[in-house]
Amino acid sequence: MVPAPAAASAPQPPAVHRVVIDEGSEGQRLDNFLVKLLKGVPKTHVYRVIRSGEVRVNKGRAAADTRLALGDEVRIPPVRVADRSEVPPAPPREFTVVFEDEHLMAIDKPAGVAVHGGSGVSFGVIEQLRRARPTAKFLELVHRLDKETSGLLLIAKRRSALVALQDQLRVHSGEKVIGKTYAALVIGAWPAGKKVIDRALNKVLSAEGERRVHVVGDDHEAGRRSITLVKVAQKFDGFTLLDVTIKTGRTHQIRVHLTHEGHPIAGDQKYGDFALNKALAKGAAVAGARFDRMFLHAKQLRFAHPATGEVITLCAPLPAECEALIHALATARP
Repeated sequence: MVPAPAAASAPQPPAVHRVVIDEGSEGQRLDNFLVKLLKGVPKTHVYRVIRSGEVRVNKGRAAADTRLALGDEVRIPPVRVADRSEVPPAPPREFTVVFEDEHLMAIDKPAGVAVHGGSGVSFGVIEQLRRARPTAKFLELVHRLDKETSGLLLIAKRRSALVALQDQLRVHSGEKVIGKTYAALVIGAWPAGKKVIDRALNKVLSAEGERRVHVVGDDHEAGRRSITLVKVAQKFDGFTLLDVTIKTGRTHQIRVHLTHEGHPIAGDQKYGDFALNKALAKGAAVAGARFDRMFLHAKQLRFAHPATGEVITLCAPLPAECEALIHALATARP
């Protein structure tokens, strides 16, 4: 007799978990800790189980804004999370390090690499770094860069550093503000007298789920004031290289502001000149150069060190492909 095939084991129901807070989660709010831990669980459900008292900290009820301390025990009720078994793990990868100590690191992110997974991207810089450094207890992004943007990216190695640096991002006056300057090659002759762009921005999602940002009036109910400082670095025939410093950090701020002024960034596939971008990629727009990316590079970063208070200024040189395009423009015959 042929034995009957063994029945497939039924998926096990979710169980109660108890997590002891380590250095990596010390000082974090309870809601943020759970959202990060319970990937795939809607935030509304996370807040529901906190309000209901099903989540316990040291056997007592806790609020969403409760700060977790080293050694706290968090009881997490049975929650079914999304099945991630088919998601390939991020490959380990190190990036060019511009600065590093026991509190933070700054890397030079290449264009075309997302800073984190999500929105159709399986993994990004932070997931790859965590795989490359399995003994690191804490690695978190301090800020973000668009996937298409290259340059300086800050990563905290301690929660205290993350909190201190993000506090600097939220303050818009004083020496301890993080200063970010970008190199942007725009189409056309930028007027030297245009040094400040102060235009409100509004972020919307299209019916297809695509995120887009638009300039809106100051009285727009969903508009957020956005300030970009612009300085001409070099002029070419048909292009201008700009140094761009942002005073606010809105999504796609530089790209939208420059396009609104009539000078989109070369290679910008979302807000740019699509015909010219295609010509650049084919090498038909600038003699001796093929350019198939967006020319936006985070070239300088200034911040107060989260532990010592020392003001640190970091620089990242233009990537080789950007340098090659600049050289071709500089040597092109009029």
